[in-house]
Parts: sequence; structure tokens; C-alpha cells
Amino acid sequence: MAYNRKDFFFKEAKKQNFAARSVFKLEEIDQRFHLLKTGMKVLDLGAAPGSWSQYTSKKVGSAGRVLAIDLQKVGLKLPNVVFICGDLRDQNLEALFTEKQIPPPFDLVLSDMAPKTTGIKFTDQARSLELCELAFATACRFLRPGGHFIVKLFHGGEFENFRTELRKAFDKVEVLRPKSTRKESKEVFLIGLGYKGES
Repeated sequence: MAYNRKDFFFKEAKKQNFAARSVFKLEEIDQRFHLLKTGMKVLDLGAAPGSWSQYTSKKVGSAGRVLAIDLQKVGLKLPNVVFICGDLRDQNLEALFTEKQIPPPFDLVLSDMAPKTTGIKFTDQARSLELCELAFATACRFLRPGGHFIVKLFHGGEFENFRTELRKAFDKVEVLRPKSTRKESKEVFLIGLGYKGES
């Protein structure tokens, strides 16, 4: 079947004024695990084009704060979200959090980061894993004990090893392939529930 960019979820996102269809992946994860609550402080990694930030902004409300980082500039303006354009690896995050007046720890770290795909399965999976490990290291630095973590991974040979690492850091690790994921996609989401804190 031909790849249909303008599928049901694409049209639904447009109808609801979300920046991308990927919002429904986060929505399904949130409905399943009830992670986002009013007043939370959230770090959104790989935020462009901004649909996860839009959903998170609504869920945490005016008492909550979201700090969103991406290599691409996000053109949205949301009252409780600060967008940063830059490479996560190059940022002095502690200084950034102080400057933007969103000090850690965070209640939830989200990562929808994905590499520029090459079409070479092994390469794409390796690059995806690298971004997942970066997101995981960031979560371990800035999550509060008991906080949660959502990360996207292209499923491949290192999946079990990465899940094992997450299990050491969280009380429970769940895996979900949301209904809105395209059939040809290899992506899955790992959800770390209850961060144990640095030992």
C-alpha cells in the first residue's frame, strides 16, 4: 500500500490545531499511564514541530512549565512553554535552566528525538539508540525521584540491552507501539515509571 502522508491522524491533527500527527502517540501513552498532571514541570527533547509541547502545555496548565529543545526552531507560542533552538549535546543545561527560570528537577522527561534516516536499517537503528542514550542520560541527571521518562526508539538488536538499562533506573518499564504509528515504522516507545534516583 502506498505511503499516505495525509492519513486519518494527519487530518485529525490539523482539525484539532496540533502541529503534527505525532501528538496522538503521546496522547495514547498518557491515557494509558496517566503521566501528565496539572502543575508539572516537563522537559521535552526533540520538540519540533511542537505537537508534544502543545499537548503537554494543555495538560500541565498555567501552573505547569515546559522546557522544549530541538535542533529546529519551533514557531509556536505557548504561555507555559519555553522553546530552545539548539543541539542538546552542546547546551550547558544547568545554565539554561537557570536562565529560563525552570530549575530542575523535572517531573517528566519526554524524548521524541529521531535521527535523519538514511534508509539503511542498521545505521538508522544505531543513530536512534545514540539519541535514546542521550535522552536517558539527561533524564537521569534532571528527573526527580519518582518522575517518569518517555523515549522513542527504532526497534533493533540493541532494544533488550537498552530496556535492561532503563529497568535499573526505574521501578517499571513499559513498551508501547501507539495505534497512530505508521505501519512501515520501526519505532516503539519505552516508558520508564518511577525514577529511582541516582544511587
